[in-house]
Amino acid sequence: MARHLITSALPYINGIKHLGNMVGSMLPADVYARYLRQRGHDVLYICATDEHGTPAELAAKEAGLPVDAFCAEQHGAQKAVYDGFELAFDHFGRSSSEQNVEITQHFARKLHGHGFIEERAIRQVFSIADDRFLPDRYIVGTCPHCGYDKARGDQCENCTRVLDPTDLIDARSAISGSSDLEVRETKHLFLLQSKLAGEVEAWIDATGDEWPQLASSIARKWLTEGLHDRSITRDLDWGVPVPADTWPELAAEGKVFYVWFDAPIEYIAATKEWSDSAPSDEVRDWKSWWYEGAGAESVRYTEFMAKDNVPFHTVMFPATELGTREPWKKVDYVKAFNWLTYYGGKFSTSQKRGVFTDAALELLPADYWRYFLIANAPESDDSSFSWEHFTATVNKDLADTLGNFVNRVLSFSRKRFGDDVPAGREAGEAEHKLGEEIAGLLAEYEDHMETLQFRKAAASLRALWSAGNSYLEEKAPWLEIKTDQEGAALTLRTAMNLIHLYAVVSEPFIPASAKALRAAFALTEDTATWVSPEEARTLASVPAGTPFTVPPVLFAKITDEDLESYKERFGGAEE
Repeated sequence: MARHLITSALPYINGIKHLGNMVGSMLPADVYARYLRQRGHDVLYICATDEHGTPAELAAKEAGLPVDAFCAEQHGAQKAVYDGFELAFDHFGRSSSEQNVEITQHFARKLHGHGFIEERAIRQVFSIADDRFLPDRYIVGTCPHCGYDKARGDQCENCTRVLDPTDLIDARSAISGSSDLEVRETKHLFLLQSKLAGEVEAWIDATGDEWPQLASSIARKWLTEGLHDRSITRDLDWGVPVPADTWPELAAEGKVFYVWFDAPIEYIAATKEWSDSAPSDEVRDWKSWWYEGAGAESVRYTEFMAKDNVPFHTVMFPATELGTREPWKKVDYVKAFNWLTYYGGKFSTSQKRGVFTDAALELLPADYWRYFLIANAPESDDSSFSWEHFTATVNKDLADTLGNFVNRVLSFSRKRFGDDVPAGREAGEAEHKLGEEIAGLLAEYEDHMETLQFRKAAASLRALWSAGNSYLEEKAPWLEIKTDQEGAALTLRTAMNLIHLYAVVSEPFIPASAKALRAAFALTEDTATWVSPEEARTLASVPAGTPFTVPPVLFAKITDEDLESYKERFGGAEE
């Protein structure tokens, strides 16, 4: 039994996420975690809301709430959606936790003690009306390149050009709207990444070759361009405070750490949150997952994220860990994803384009979304969501191939043989041939899951479902029963064993449906335990005489009327 630590990119606190966020980190991490648990491994799946930074303060101001109350409210709202998608986190924490404050400050002190943090004077925009320095995102104005009048001081959202606040035309404070701004000198802390570049490169050379090309190429591109010293503090009211025992002057000024310094540390802190929240009769050792020498050397650590997060997780955070000179666990495998687009364009709340996760659950059960998203995961390149594609996938794969097979087999068997699995004769040539096919497909499925190739895994799962339909069509028990009752009983018993197999191996993709299928058979043992290809070959996990029930329809088909209503509500292909 191996120990697996799994983390997915922290969803930002500012609002409910769209389907692209779901498939780009949290959902594939959940699929992988569920698979490993079924295989008997010791798994810890950690995630949290990322709650610091300028956008959180601005969103709270717009909502008319104190920022801590806003973040608490949004954490609850996001957690409800992830529960709805059946994301089986071991802990879903918050980067504003006491644990993250404690560990982030510990990291900063260690980095400073080893000469990797330096205090520097810089020139920054100061708002007279607000009586404060403004982080780049707190400054808005007109982009000098495209004329967009709501460009931020760090980047224009319209043309994506990177900006300096002084580039903006008619610059003003995002807090008060005042244009009474001036540039003043202030001091900030800088992480000296340039000093750590060689160590980061050596670490990537030792581990990065195993990563998918998307992750390794992004990490190496950053290294090739050179690691620059980076400011890791900001002038904000909300964040992890700079510790007064180390930097009393900056602490007195209210400086906090930059969100991209403390957010990755929250993976460690959220594990401590999990440890600290253990019931009185349970011992959880968070250091055994993160600190080599305390047990973390036996852990395999896998991170899931969209491609825009890769540089921070493969370069900046490892540099932070290395610079502490403490044996913190570093990532073994980075699974990066491209973008999921909406009809080839961006998801947009303001333009009412695209499906956000809360609305998705209002329309259809989570398993419909889980299966479609993983089967079309943007692994090697971007993938596009369209209602037509979604409808076709749900109707063909889930409703017809899996759902219809289950209903046909169980309904027909109950009608002709009663409420117990029929016996029939011993398996014949067709069953042995089917067993070999199933074993081969299951081995392929396992291989794709082990190597985190989710689209290929979905194709293998679909092929397993299709094999049952082909067997049923070949044996045609509705005809067979007219001349050979024993043969028809064998066919149905075999098909029921396939249903149970599907209920086990489909669990990572469609957990609610898989659970309903397992519940159809009155088996006493833990029927969610993984079935090996060798065990699956015999198709004998559900013995004759086992009572069964016919579950309700697993997957209702999406009608043409449904399709049109979805496109009208959420937008379709642009003309």
